[in-house]
Amino acid sequence: MDLLSPLFSPQSVAWSVFVIMLVAAGGLALGNIKAGGINLGIAGVLFSGILFGHFGLAINHETLEFLRDFGLILFVYSIGTQVGPGFFSSFKKQGLRLNLLAAAVVLGGVAVTLAVARLAGFDIATAVGMYAGAVTNTPSLAAAQQSLAAVSPEAADGASVGYALAYPGAILGIILTMLLIRRLFKAEAARDMLEMHADKAASSLINASIAVENKNLDGLMIKDIPAIAELGVVVSRVYHDGQLAVAHDDTLVHAGDVILAVGPEEKVRKFTLVVGSRSETDLKKLPSRIIHSRVIVTHKEVIGKTLDEINLESQYDVVATRAARADVEFLVSDSYVLQFADNLVIVGEADAIAKAAALLGNSPKDLNHPQLIPAFIGIAAGVLLGSLPITIPGLSAPVKLGLAGGPLIMAIVLSYIQHIGPLNWYLPPAGNLMLRELGITLFLACVGLKAGGRFFETLLNGNGVYIVLFSFLITVLPILIVGIFAKAKLKLNYMSLCGALAGSMTDPPALAFANAMSPSNLSAMSYATVYPLVMIMRVISAQVMVLLFIA
Repeated sequence: MDLLSPLFSPQSVAWSVFVIMLVAAGGLALGNIKAGGINLGIAGVLFSGILFGHFGLAINHETLEFLRDFGLILFVYSIGTQVGPGFFSSFKKQGLRLNLLAAAVVLGGVAVTLAVARLAGFDIATAVGMYAGAVTNTPSLAAAQQSLAAVSPEAADGASVGYALAYPGAILGIILTMLLIRRLFKAEAARDMLEMHADKAASSLINASIAVENKNLDGLMIKDIPAIAELGVVVSRVYHDGQLAVAHDDTLVHAGDVILAVGPEEKVRKFTLVVGSRSETDLKKLPSRIIHSRVIVTHKEVIGKTLDEINLESQYDVVATRAARADVEFLVSDSYVLQFADNLVIVGEADAIAKAAALLGNSPKDLNHPQLIPAFIGIAAGVLLGSLPITIPGLSAPVKLGLAGGPLIMAIVLSYIQHIGPLNWYLPPAGNLMLRELGITLFLACVGLKAGGRFFETLLNGNGVYIVLFSFLITVLPILIVGIFAKAKLKLNYMSLCGALAGSMTDPPALAFANAMSPSNLSAMSYATVYPLVMIMRVISAQVMVLLFIA
């Protein structure tokens, strides 16, 4: 500090930015260091800030508060835009059960935290900080700090200390719980992981040229072929009398024709049994003007409309067979609703595909260009929503979603709606990642700097050891109880369970550990299914606990 005093004023913006950047760079480097295959990740920034703060580096208070809150807003808003498109669909079928299990983990964590705080005599700030750290959820820490600020600024700092002491043990606790459940259900877990290898191979989409040998199909339209709707197979091309043509629902098939079917391998196999047998003629390799091409949906005019409504087939004699959205590929029908950035596979002649692409947009430049006006409007609306008081019976004061909950919920809603008139809330993946990482880095750097003065004193001379031990219980007990119940009673697949447990703690290192156990994407899908609901519940539960303590 003395060496830099001729260059910087301790209260200047330049000095504040200089220190924050040092803390961030050092913390990101620290987070990349692995021990036993596990690293701190982005939480390394928090510990970097604590070290800098412990050795007396301080910045202007108002600047620190602004950077912390602004970083938080960027972080939670980008999370909301990421999870929003699939949020409501996550409650369908298997997703409902997974979300109920994850909600049980959240409520269990709250119950254990309240019990530990009462029995061990922890103050509200320490207890809610332990809760946020024990479940590795930074937005809940931010929400709690905003509620605690109404009590005293020192209380908010106490939450940061509790969070930092709890966080490392939480990462280890989640992984150890996964291993313990695997040990308790050794045979079932091994069987589940083997099944995932087979399911992964079976779920990928394939193309198959099929000879029409079933004479009962002669003269039928493609849409009337038995079981085609139930199996969800799409026919994209028909080879009849030496001519290859694009297949539509009303295209007639005849005995001796060869058709190109697209779908999951097992369903294509069953469809083949209905139609005939595999043909040695590969329709994709026949000389023809018919090609297939990927087209990106970027035109605002078609967003929110179905393929049938834009008359893609009738206008251009092309057929859309599949779409990729958020790295998941699936078959599509005429009722498929287009969203911005959908990646469609279209079959037809080159000229027709070019015209269809012009209708859909197909502009990678538009895809990669962030929509800044909607983003600013969305953030402003989120801040406004977070400032509205919500009265909950039994609580002494209204609850506010705050800067953590308001932008998060607003981003989820807007990104699910996708567009209102000319405003489109799609955020490119690269832009989303940049905002998210920048936001959480700024937030944790500021939190660490502010808590640095108290961290080591609490750890070495206070009740730091008890905080670490009790936080470990907050981490392990809920996920162990729910995990054993889900495996023993519900017979949930082990890999799906691991993803749900990692998602219930919003813990990427735990998800990475689960993914390393099996090549299946089932853990990642379960994680993504429960993540949105858990994030909202964590934010609100932290504030509710503060109000319960105060009451």
